[in-house]
Amino acid sequence: MRTGRLTLISGILLLLLGLGATGYFGGRLLLDKRDNGFIAALVAGQDIATSADDPAPVIFARLFFLATRDRLEEAQPLANQLAHGEDPRLAAMALYTIGNARLRLAIDHLGVNRIDPATPLVRLAKQNYRQALVIQPDFWDAKYNLDIAMRLVRDFPQVELSGEEIPPEAAKRLWTDLPGLPRGLP
Repeated sequence: MRTGRLTLISGILLLLLGLGATGYFGGRLLLDKRDNGFIAALVAGQDIATSADDPAPVIFARLFFLATRDRLEEAQPLANQLAHGEDPRLAAMALYTIGNARLRLAIDHLGVNRIDPATPLVRLAKQNYRQALVIQPDFWDAKYNLDIAMRLVRDFPQVELSGEEIPPEAAKRLWTDLPGLPRGLP
């Protein structure tokens, strides 16, 4: 008789556990379906707002949507949120995406000979690529784009002077940030 009760109780507990698991996974399925719908809408070009509570893939899809449309002021907070998130691969991709958007804008400026607005964009892109490489050192695409950005705007060591002016001979050795075409004979 005792074994019959134990069997009945364990059967009921097993049934309740199964129902609970079914309910949980059913709820997850509905949430994943909703998230996939948001991602699909963003990929299709619909501007759908996200919140900080949304899962990281949805936030990344929104970041990619904004970055490809040159809306960097709106995309930067999302990149920061993902960069400090739990998924290092997605954090590196977010920084890489925002860096690519900045580099693309800088190249557009350089294409029409607007050097002044291009320089800070390239510097910020390099910073984004470096941050992505800190998170994911084997991210080859970020290494490649960092190399391209490094060729556009050079990094020179900063001269540290304590309130003094730059000596004239040192001022002659300074180069401009953006390399140009040399003039004159070699």
